[in-house]
Amino acid sequence: MTSLILLAALSADATPKKPNVIVIVADDLGYGDLGFQGCKDIPTPHLDALQKRSVQCTSGYVSGPYCSPTRAALLTGVYQQRFGHEFNPGPPREKSQKIGLALDKKTLADRLKEAGYRTALVGKWHLGTEAPFQPNRRGFDEFFGFLGGAHDYFKPGMGPNALYRNDQPAPADGYLTDALEREAVAFVDRNAKNPFFLYLAFNAVHTPMQARPEDEANFTAIKDKTRRTYAAMLSRMDEAIGKMHERLVANGIVNDTLVFFISDNGGPPVNGSNNGVLNGHKATTWEGGVRVPLLVSWPGKLPEGKKYDQPVIQLDISPTALAAASVNFSDANFDGVNLLPFLTGINSASPHDALYWRFGAQWAVRMGDWKLAKSGQFRVDRGAPVADANVAETFDGAKLFNLSNDIGEKNDLAAQQPEKVAELKAKWSEWTKGLVQPAWNAPKAAAKKKKGKQDA
Repeated sequence: MTSLILLAALSADATPKKPNVIVIVADDLGYGDLGFQGCKDIPTPHLDALQKRSVQCTSGYVSGPYCSPTRAALLTGVYQQRFGHEFNPGPPREKSQKIGLALDKKTLADRLKEAGYRTALVGKWHLGTEAPFQPNRRGFDEFFGFLGGAHDYFKPGMGPNALYRNDQPAPADGYLTDALEREAVAFVDRNAKNPFFLYLAFNAVHTPMQARPEDEANFTAIKDKTRRTYAAMLSRMDEAIGKMHERLVANGIVNDTLVFFISDNGGPPVNGSNNGVLNGHKATTWEGGVRVPLLVSWPGKLPEGKKYDQPVIQLDISPTALAAASVNFSDANFDGVNLLPFLTGINSASPHDALYWRFGAQWAVRMGDWKLAKSGQFRVDRGAPVADANVAETFDGAKLFNLSNDIGEKNDLAAQQPEKVAELKAKWSEWTKGLVQPAWNAPKAAAKKKKGKQDA
């Protein structure tokens, strides 16, 4: 009997521990607004420290330049244009209309929960407000946050955009970023002994521009009021991310935790953000709309302080996390890929033959160092960048850039490189054959009259 017990113990010890998975998403973060990206006026010591522990994907992208589509693709691993989630979901036009993340799509939370993980969303959902679309029905055991696209940082809200704990309103005292930090840290502490998945989706640094006075007082050297408030909001989010790391260390699980950090899109022209050297901003398919900071950390399993230059995208997060957790996803038909062999150097090829974008009348394709893109019409209305809902049908006016020496997209080479233009047009056209029409049009910010609220 003793030998059988010893054999069982040895077998258990030989079984690798499933890693915890944390996905941290910043909202409307400027590409140039982190210390490791060259920012000088806003210290981000905790994110800079995370970068030193991570593989930094210098050509990191999201599949849409807007909040909700990016999140739909992140959680499914599939281009959102394949299932009609091309724009932000506005409120249903009629009671019978269902708007949200397609109910036939399994989420990363669904898959990890099935594999024995405890799952939680803390923060912003923005993938449907009606009951069938809410987080607790999309794979999350626990939810604390809000269902819409933006939220006041000091007021709990009312109706469908109240703060919720699971399916019940749960007002939080104080500043919202503080509340999200408390909830995330508490979840880690409660689940430190078993594998967990935490999707920590901050609303910082999205509008409304609201900071704690004590944080804003640290940035008096920034004369622009919006930029000063933005700096305070970003600094507070950075501190919350630092607190998360402290709890991983205190619980002895930092080496057992795979962490991703990303922004949902580039900075918009209304929140004081700075996209650095990039062209464009949120709501455009230029680099400033879709190129984002992207960090991947797994101490002892991935290199630390390494820069990885091949193009990767948020679609890769789901298959990478599932591969790390030894979860079979052969049924998923992911557009993303498992990045682990690429980030470790086992596979020296590029993870993707090409990356693609369609956002109404705007579109783009990147293959290698080459990017062909067309900017559609966009405007800023009541503080929200608004998309042109017409789906692109023409290549007129497309511009070609070589991003290896022109990350700012300043030198259009379309006239000099007609063969490359034709090649990329053909790639993009072939990709669009697998897409569907948007399930709903882009919400009109001008129609939101109550206190200038937005859903972008």
